[in-house]
Amino acid sequence: MSTAAAVEGAAPAKAGKKKLIIILAVVLLLLAAAGGGVVFWLKAKAHAAQLAEEEEAGVETPGKKAEAKRDPKAVPVFVPLDNFTVNLADRDADRYAQIGISLELNDAKAGDRIKLFMPAIRNNILMVLAHKRAADLLERSGKEKLAQEVLRETERALGLEPQVPGAPVKKGADEEPRPVRAVHFSNFIIQ
Repeated sequence: MSTAAAVEGAAPAKAGKKKLIIILAVVLLLLAAAGGGVVFWLKAKAHAAQLAEEEEAGVETPGKKAEAKRDPKAVPVFVPLDNFTVNLADRDADRYAQIGISLELNDAKAGDRIKLFMPAIRNNILMVLAHKRAADLLERSGKEKLAQEVLRETERALGLEPQVPGAPVKKGADEEPRPVRAVHFSNFIIQ
């Protein structure tokens, strides 16, 4: 009888330890979530303050300048490029990407100029794609970086000096608007 009593006394102790571990895990998860929320809030607040400073200083980024000049009633002009199929630079496996790209332009006149330089534009874009790895392109940030690189290489093929991403542009600068507003992906397959 004494062994039966000892076995019954051990079972509640083990159950109590499990509950304690579960409670501690839940508390740690809640603390981690709260910490993540605080970090996110602080970063958003810092970003808003930085944007306010730039606005007060009269500095615009290239993207803001293009957005400010857009006429909401104007119909956008798009030039779709033929799909790009390229072997990726992955060393561990043979992988390839099939990517469809459309260029958003300022006007139809820019579309005619783009078509004249299409072989050089396609060459520059293929060179950029051939140096990418699948891991570079799977995340959204990788796709956004690729869009910036495609824009830069398109401008380079047109004979324009590419703008440095994020470089400030002073208000009132006497600069001709860039022909390409944005790069859009219409197809993005990685295998």
